[in-house]
Amino acid sequence: MSNSTRRRVLAAAAASVALFSAAACSGGTTRDNQGDAGAAPSSGASADPNAKLKEGIKMAFLPKQLNNPYSDVETSGGKVAIDELKGEYKLVGPNDASASSQVSYINTLIQQQQDVIAIAANDPNAVCPSLKQAKAAGINIVGFDSDAAKECRDVFINQATTQGIGESLVKMANELAGGEGEIAILSATPNATNQNAWIDVMKTELAKPENSKLKLVKTAYGNDDDQKSFQEAQGLLQSYPNLKVIVSPTTVGIAAASRYVSSSSFKGKVQVTGLGLPNQMRQYVKDGTVKKFALWNPADIGYLAAFAGVALASGQITGAEGEKFKAGKLGDYTIGKDGEIVLGPPTEFTPENIDQFKF
Repeated sequence: MSNSTRRRVLAAAAASVALFSAAACSGGTTRDNQGDAGAAPSSGASADPNAKLKEGIKMAFLPKQLNNPYSDVETSGGKVAIDELKGEYKLVGPNDASASSQVSYINTLIQQQQDVIAIAANDPNAVCPSLKQAKAAGINIVGFDSDAAKECRDVFINQATTQGIGESLVKMANELAGGEGEIAILSATPNATNQNAWIDVMKTELAKPENSKLKLVKTAYGNDDDQKSFQEAQGLLQSYPNLKVIVSPTTVGIAAASRYVSSSSFKGKVQVTGLGLPNQMRQYVKDGTVKKFALWNPADIGYLAAFAGVALASGQITGAEGEKFKAGKLGDYTIGKDGEIVLGPPTEFTPENIDQFKF
């Protein structure tokens, strides 16, 4: 496709975004065979693993929300990678994690003719119509951290396997509860793709004989807001005085719950665990509020997303299962089923090792 033709396609897509962004996300999508730097290959195109990574790729990162410590670390890794790849890095996003808050940013990125959009979706379907418009305009879509609907993106960078994370959360809860008692989950938003997937695995794990003495009494939602999460943690302990463990699979939630427990009469009686940032959680580990929690290096997620995005835009990969690419310092990766690329297993942090990690 010539540059002039591509501009006409982009203009048409931008003009129709407002109409389609309100539509329900359904069906598949086709991708035009385009030859520009940021164009996505057609669904029938083959990857060229020997294709040279192109310089000057314009890649925008759209996290769940700005000014979220976890998201800030993730996207910082993306910037490092884009700088290494001699591309153009852009960071945009909402200040809240509501379902539709990212749509207007996608529409603007289409108008700006980005080559790649990397998105951590607040809602897998709310962003789908606009992402389809972006793909129709030749923009590659990389999901990271929290997936969009599969038909609306090319690949998804997963922190670890969904099964592995869910199993790890239940394992820590079981150990901290001494094998029995009441536990509660403090999640992010009710529609968060990754949170819900992990919670589904947790429920399956809790039904197994080895975990049958643990009772999940409630799943609360702090909307990835510090104060809301703090209040939800307080409410859980007031409603369930026999609660043994709060499991929070969100960095905002675990930090807020730990802050509440650390200054309450529940300290030493109720354990907090989940997924957290070592720098945020260090004080709670040091003061005995938290004995263990887990995570991966969020910066590596952004870094891997950037390399995947540039590999897509360069024609090295198309998102098909079995394709391989190199991700700089992280090494070689193979695309799995449904375009999933798994960063690696989570790390468990304890008083013995937490000072080894600085993120």
